Amino acid sequence: MSERRHNMIAYLDPKGKIAELKEITRWIRESRINKVVTFSTPVYKSLVKAFWNSASVVQVDGTEVIQGQVNDLNVNVSPEILNTVLELQDDLNAPSSIPIKCTHRCLLRMKCTGDIFSNQINKVDLPMRYKFLLHVLIQCLSNRRAGYDMADNDRVGLMAALVPNKLFSISKYFGALNVC
Repeated sequence: MSERRHNMIAYLDPKGKIAELKEITRWIRESRINKVVTFSTPVYKSLVKAFWNSASVVQVDGTEVIQGQVNDLNVNVSPEILNTVLELQDDLNAPSSIPIKCTHRCLLRMKCTGDIFSNQINKVDLPMRYKFLLHVLIQCLSNRRAGYDMADNDRVGLMAALVPNKLFSISKYFGALNVC
C-alpha cells in the first residue's frame, strides 16, 4: 500500500557514536530541515496517484497552488501550507533557487574534488560531512527509485543555500520541483 522508498527518514545518530558525523548530524537536527528529514508518516500509493493524476496549477485566493483530488476532496498544496506543516520557518518572499555560480563557489569552499560544472555532483567527491548532508537530501527529499549517489543541480543548490544559511524558500523550492 505504501511506497518503501517514499518519505525515507534520516538516521541522525542520536547518541553520537559516529565521531566523524557528530558535527553534521547535530547541525541537521538544529536546522530548519530537521522535520522534513526526520518525520515519518505513511505514504499511500493510491492517494499519491489520485492526487497527481488530477493535479494542476491553479490560483486560489491570489496564490498559485497545486490542486488535485483525493477521495473526491480537493487538496491544495501551496508554499504557505508546506512552510507551516513542515515547520520550515521560510521567508516566502525569498528566492527558491540559487544561481549556479553561487553553487559552484560553495562546492569549491566545501573542497569538492569532482567536476563542479557538470549537471550532477557525485556525493563521493565531497568531504564526509557534506557527503552525508547530500546523502540525506537525496534520500529524504527525492522521489528517485534508484541511483542515490548523484545529485542534480537543484539538489546541490539546496545544499549550497542551507550550508551558509542563505535566504532561501525551501517550501517554494518543493513546489517548483513538483510542478516541473
